[in-house]
Amino acid sequence: MKPIITVESLGKIYRIGTLQSYYTLRDNILDTLSLKKKTKTFIKALDNISFEVYPGEKIGIIGKNGAGKTTLLKILSRITPPTEGSAILRGKVASLLEVGTGFHGELTGRENIFFNGAILGMKRDEIKRKLDEIVAFAGIEKFLDTPVKHYSSGMQMRLGFAIAAHLEAEILLFDEILAVGDAEFQDKALNRMQSVSNQKGRTILFVSHNMTAILTLCEKVIYLENGNISFFGKTTDGVNLYISKISETNHYYEINEYDVYKYLKILNISVKSEFNNIITLSDVIEIIIDLLVYEIPSEKFHVTLKLKDFLNNEIFTATHWFKNIKLNIGYNKLTCYLPSKFLNVGYYCIDVYVFNVNECILQIKDKVRFRIHDSKKDSLGWLYNEGGILYPPDLTWKIEYK
Repeated sequence: MKPIITVESLGKIYRIGTLQSYYTLRDNILDTLSLKKKTKTFIKALDNISFEVYPGEKIGIIGKNGAGKTTLLKILSRITPPTEGSAILRGKVASLLEVGTGFHGELTGRENIFFNGAILGMKRDEIKRKLDEIVAFAGIEKFLDTPVKHYSSGMQMRLGFAIAAHLEAEILLFDEILAVGDAEFQDKALNRMQSVSNQKGRTILFVSHNMTAILTLCEKVIYLENGNISFFGKTTDGVNLYISKISETNHYYEINEYDVYKYLKILNISVKSEFNNIITLSDVIEIIIDLLVYEIPSEKFHVTLKLKDFLNNEIFTATHWFKNIKLNIGYNKLTCYLPSKFLNVGYYCIDVYVFNVNECILQIKDKVRFRIHDSKKDSLGWLYNEGGILYPPDLTWKIEYK
């Protein structure tokens, strides 16, 4: 089967500190004759990228901010020319790269559907035929004849995705389409992408920082690092590699702010096992919060912990207040103990919140990360080694014969 996308030795270089995307002969002559030498700084957004995508494949593109993900999609969408190499797309392309791309703020939602659809290559009769379906999918029936400049970013994204997803294109390119959508729209968008790919054989390239969405939709991932492909293959393996690199363990976090809040100051947050810094399945885990309390405004003044997995899914929330352990004025050392063989092998993150009654007055998120190792088999061949978040130590089994 012939690939629908062929990328060979693709590169993109940007010059930092200038608004010009290209230079004329006059610019180069003036630069040469100039007595004052100007420092030219260049950055390689993409460096010698090569890969092939076949019809019907759903490819996720992951990586840190600045890795080159959006630049790659812009080149594939023919928005930005490459500096070197080539990208061949054998089919009609529909792309959604930014909120409001192709929309005119003064035009209504209805007018923008025809306007944006025409830009994407849809015939007017085709747009008329699919208008009701696009409007219903975007959920903008009440605002169809309202200028788009009055739409929220979420409404614009829903409308843009609805137009692109209903275009009869062989290749769909989406960049962070779920970033501004609510949970209902995210499910709707993922289901739509699944259906158009499975039923109509569309090819999808999907950039996202939402690893749950990547795992749900994509069969393969391209992992970009500093403009280079670090991995191209099975989704679970690629996500696992990505998480292992971004989830650098940071068992200790010291608060830098001079006065975090008028009632208290959190000094540091730390995670450790009883015996060493390497946490294994068999260790009791200690989550420690050192804080200075200046004033106690109410009886329900308390600290809450939230434990999350590497996909940012909340595992549990716990507070000392329900155990009738109260903060005192002065130095307090709060320690929460997680039993051994409770969490499975993997990466985890702790968020800390301070509440006064039901009002959250302070939050420290994504600062403390830790990894649980398997002392016997320190390997993450799959997302969690044996799979799952929890590690059931001794389940009761029963069998009956007749």
